[in-house]
Amino acid sequence: MAMTSPNTPIATEHYTNKFLYQLLLRTENNINKMGWIGVITMTVLLSSVSAVSFFSVVMDEWEAFKLEHGKRYHNHVEESLRMKIFVENKHKIAEHNQLHSRGHKSYRLKMNQFGDMLHHEFTSTMNGLLSTNTSQQRAYKGATYIAPDDSIIVSLPSTVDWRDKGAVTPVKNQGDCGSCWSFSATGALEGQHYRKTGKLVSLSEQNLVDCSRNYGNNGCNGGLMDFAFQYIKDNGGIDSEDSYPYIGNTDEGCLYNPKTSGADDYGFVDIPEGNEEALMKAVAIVGPIAIAIDASQDTFQFYSHGVYDEPSCQAKVLDHGVLAVGYGTNENGTDYWLVKNSWGETWGDHGYIKMIRNHDNQCGAASMASYPIV
Repeated sequence: MAMTSPNTPIATEHYTNKFLYQLLLRTENNINKMGWIGVITMTVLLSSVSAVSFFSVVMDEWEAFKLEHGKRYHNHVEESLRMKIFVENKHKIAEHNQLHSRGHKSYRLKMNQFGDMLHHEFTSTMNGLLSTNTSQQRAYKGATYIAPDDSIIVSLPSTVDWRDKGAVTPVKNQGDCGSCWSFSATGALEGQHYRKTGKLVSLSEQNLVDCSRNYGNNGCNGGLMDFAFQYIKDNGGIDSEDSYPYIGNTDEGCLYNPKTSGADDYGFVDIPEGNEEALMKAVAIVGPIAIAIDASQDTFQFYSHGVYDEPSCQAKVLDHGVLAVGYGTNENGTDYWLVKNSWGETWGDHGYIKMIRNHDNQCGAASMASYPIV
């Protein structure tokens, strides 16, 4: 067993507690002489040591969090606020995970890079899908998806994961920019381009952020996947990621270069709204599908693993664009969608989430699904 130096924090706490315990034993025979003042004094002393120990743990966790995620703050006031939010979020995560351990929740949470953000800050920054009630949504209409007849399909696979077939690029990170819609759109086109050509080309979200405003998208302030598909069709293509890398802002203007185009489309197909069976068939037969979901719940911010089943999640109030890359059923018999997010690999299950399927279209995965035609 490794020895601990008396000068280390753990050893110091051990010797301090041992000293206080011995002191308490020595005063036990004199407790009547000390009276309540002595008892209270001893209680306060012991409580102070526990408080100092807890504060030390919190500070260590806070410093580790800042280091891991490269956090920098303008001043001590801001850092104090962010640390307070961090501690509160850790408490929420711990409470939820206790419920999971008791069998009351189907998924676990974990601390991640968003741990120092208030929930409303988080959703306003990261969830960049334009309101589904906007009149602009009806400006462009794709072809309607007609699922193959059941008599034609012998059987759909019980599990689909397009990552295993090479049709999905690595998880990307949108940063502090509400450009989720662009990642959802490129993910769907990357998959279709791969299925057609056999080549997986990472496509440029920055191209869409900078250049598709005339189609109703608002860069880092939101957009829709169908608007992106329409832009790519009319533009004659979209740049590759290598030729037009992502920077997460709109300061440079449109820099599209047709000579470095990575893919194009000839329109898009909309899955019938709310039809999970049609979406399942599309995912199985067509490939990765661009979908919109309700990601407004505070549990979504810190999702770790398990099937995300959140009764308060809405099917029609959608605020986040993601990519359905598969589906399956877990060991408990719960159907799920396998969804690729754009918040980096430190979020969720290495950047992915399993969302409950065939449960009244919870969170709206089938409410606004589409894919490009290549």
